[in-house]
Amino acid sequence: MISKKVEEAINVQIMKEEHSSRIYMAMASWCETNGYRGAADFLYKQSDEERMHMLKFIKFVNDRDGYAVLSPMETPPAQYKSLRDVFNHVLSHEEFITASINQVYEVSLKEKDYTTGNFMQWFINEQIEEESTVHGILDQMKLLGDDKAGMFHIDKELGAMAAAKVVAPLAE
Repeated sequence: MISKKVEEAINVQIMKEEHSSRIYMAMASWCETNGYRGAADFLYKQSDEERMHMLKFIKFVNDRDGYAVLSPMETPPAQYKSLRDVFNHVLSHEEFITASINQVYEVSLKEKDYTTGNFMQWFINEQIEEESTVHGILDQMKLLGDDKAGMFHIDKELGAMAAAKVVAPLAE
């Protein structure tokens, strides 16, 4: 059985994961309509992945005799200055999600809910990977400076990354 404090913390995280999916969907749409089809594919995959994270949390809460609920949320931003601006926002958002995941983990430890703490380890490791990936993308963009032709190559690489990425099934 899950405590009310842990259930509430995870329900907040469910909303953040759903909002993450919407943020990445909006970013993907901006990329697609601005000629960055590879980046769009990458961000569409990210959107799918965030939705799967949301579903993992929902199933976890419901399986532990809690009740996962969906919350209203604000509309994500839809305009960006450049592809670099998009990925600066991605990094900022991933850092926000990392802090939020850590907060849920902290609540689980304070409640002595070691089952949830163990469950949260997967998300902690996932956030390390997410931030590392975005740092790598931004590092490549920094190397290019304002080289527009170079952004074409980054866009192609993002498309290849999207094609290679498999969104983890719910049973993971």
